[in-house]
Amino acid sequence: MGLIELYKLLVRTGYPVAYYQFETDKNNPPPKPPYIVYWTPNSTSYGADESKALIRNTTVHVELYTVKKDLDAEAKLEDIFDSANIQYDKDEAFIDSEKLYQIVYSFELIQKL
Repeated sequence: MGLIELYKLLVRTGYPVAYYQFETDKNNPPPKPPYIVYWTPNSTSYGADESKALIRNTTVHVELYTVKKDLDAEAKLEDIFDSANIQYDKDEAFIDSEKLYQIVYSFELIQKL
């Protein structure tokens, strides 16, 4: 699975989705929560010498932002991950300056190129 397929999965939640951040200005305000931001902090490609086989391992963070602890929103996203056989680690924080809950799902996307 690549980032295009991941994006298609994330929009199935019905929540606004953006890579890294939403582009906003005075005429284009940020979406109201819940919303999702995803990004890739690193990626590694490897394969055998002189072989056409190449593997790309991409670390992905999917961040769900909500105004309250929203178990339904978390379950919706987790059901989508489960249906796609995505195994994830989950962390949670409250961002006091934004008054938002942040749930971070971290996992690896492995592609054979």
